[in-house]
Amino acid sequence: MSDSVLYEVSGGLATITINRPDAMNAMNTEAKVALRDAARAAADDDAVRAVLLTATGRAFCVGQDLKEHIGFLMTDREAGTGQTMTTVKEHYNPIVRAIAGMPKPVVAGVNGVAAGAGFGFALAADYRVVADNAKFNTSFAGVALTADSGVSWTLPRVIGPGRAADLLLFPRNISAQEAYDLGIANKVVPAAELAEEAARVARTLAEGPTLAYGALKESLAYAAGHTLDEALDKEDELQSKAGRSEDHTIAVRAFIAKEKPEYLGR
Repeated sequence: MSDSVLYEVSGGLATITINRPDAMNAMNTEAKVALRDAARAAADDDAVRAVLLTATGRAFCVGQDLKEHIGFLMTDREAGTGQTMTTVKEHYNPIVRAIAGMPKPVVAGVNGVAAGAGFGFALAADYRVVADNAKFNTSFAGVALTADSGVSWTLPRVIGPGRAADLLLFPRNISAQEAYDLGIANKVVPAAELAEEAARVARTLAEGPTLAYGALKESLAYAAGHTLDEALDKEDELQSKAGRSEDHTIAVRAFIAKEKPEYLGR
């Protein structure tokens, strides 16, 4: 794993940390590959029951590293190719698919500015704990680009299509408080408490009924693009599987005994 993205697993929790603080965690090629590989590793590891995605320094992630990007653009123009923009297919799409699609909860600990693709990574997570000095910005139109990193799908589902269009057409900084009011942030905490609180939320989920969380993610994603009848059938399918899990039996026994359940994730 590259030093630009740190990866650690402990007690069922995988912590992925974007680590380019001097560049405000802008995504150069090395960081994009490392984040993609870390997200896939967490998704594929049965020992991982929850994921915390966070960053070092004063920014969460400001999106594409434009200093690297302009060099690639100039090379493309000279060669008459369009290789630079294949990064969406090769890097950003797989990152978002891994975060949003893994059958386990992902918490984003947003410690600072989340812009462009960084905003997209945070939106792809299931729960966002946000520092009170953090800001969000779609950024794309500001550099004459359209949305990527799943933002065209996630943002309108979080705040509604009208507000999403406003933020995409007229990029601006969104404060932590406004992000909370819009539903982008699930919890806002003092910046000094962000690391501890985000880790606490993620550890709580790692100790929970992993299969049920995975089914909840699948159910919500499925319902977003299907009819009520189809969603009801999907709920029946997923609930039947959850009901056969060891975790469900453990939970019911613990409830009857008035004890705290100790889930196995199966």
